[in-house]
Amino acid sequence: MNNNSTLEKMKELKLWGMSNYFATSLQTRGHEHLTADELLAFLIEAEYDYKRTQRIKAAFKNAKFRYPASIEEISFSKSRNLDKNTFVRLADCSFIEKKENIIITGPTGVGKSYLASALGHQACIMGYRVRYFNMSKLFSALIMSKADNSYLKEMARIEKQDVLILDDFGLHPFDSNTCISLLEIIEDRHGKSSTIIASQVPVNKWHELLGEQTLADAILDRIIHSSNRIELKGDSMRKSQIQN
Repeated sequence: MNNNSTLEKMKELKLWGMSNYFATSLQTRGHEHLTADELLAFLIEAEYDYKRTQRIKAAFKNAKFRYPASIEEISFSKSRNLDKNTFVRLADCSFIEKKENIIITGPTGVGKSYLASALGHQACIMGYRVRYFNMSKLFSALIMSKADNSYLKEMARIEKQDVLILDDFGLHPFDSNTCISLLEIIEDRHGKSSTIIASQVPVNKWHELLGEQTLADAILDRIIHSSNRIELKGDSMRKSQIQN
């Protein structure tokens, strides 16, 4: 059997994990000490790891996170009012299977966006479809989509996400059009998928923030009643980073 021919066929079939492992084995002659079963197992494992890594990279890219974030780098200092057990429970992503939402509130700079993004990254790793949006940019994009008749397509794309992250909720005022779009998004997802909302506005101020009573009641009823709540406290983490 011609090993070089086998290697070329692996590349032709785009079995990049297998081909990389096999090429390395040929160079180091490591395959000579393996049984056929062992070599096959290592080749499959290499291909599995490669495809999983590529899938996760693609999920991160499609999610369009503002910045990288990881569960491992989160601080659980007492001043933040972030319970480690609660957050670790959420980080297993069981909330997605339960179709639950997460609301993260707190003053500016305490790490709300980072927590939301870390949960989103974890969901990507576990194979879920995730999309991150800054609220003002989302609604600007939806307004533009109405102009070119792609609004329904954009809304359908949002609906398909297992996890939707809405960051900086309430940072800019809502008008009737944005409230209606938000209600459509929340209604499409209610009981079917999960939404993570990060806001520096306390939840008890959201009704006033949304304005129109009927729309506000409908939106908040669907968001809050099936949500896990995290209320961060403390000083801005950006200030502490600058001082350090």
